[in-house]
Amino acid sequence: MVRTKTFKEEHPLEKRQAEATRIREKYPDRIPVIVEKAEKSDIPDIDKKKYLVPADLTVGQFVYVIRKRIKVSPEKAIFIGESTFGC
Repeated sequence: MVRTKTFKEEHPLEKRQAEATRIREKYPDRIPVIVEKAEKSDIPDIDKKKYLVPADLTVGQFVYVIRKRIKVSPEKAIFIGESTFGC
């Protein structure tokens, strides 16, 4: 199986930071979020990587949105991790 590049690998840090800054200026009440599945995960691929999440949306509500997009049953566990500013 061919490994696909992550969003961080495809886009240099400066480009990601500039895009995030531009988006935050245009949509101050939203948070730009990149969603990718873990390399060894058996869940279906997600059709969209970039999300503009309302600042008042809880993590639980966001997980619900992601579950709907990937059509995963409630019994299947998904985990949310975070990596910020090029870390």
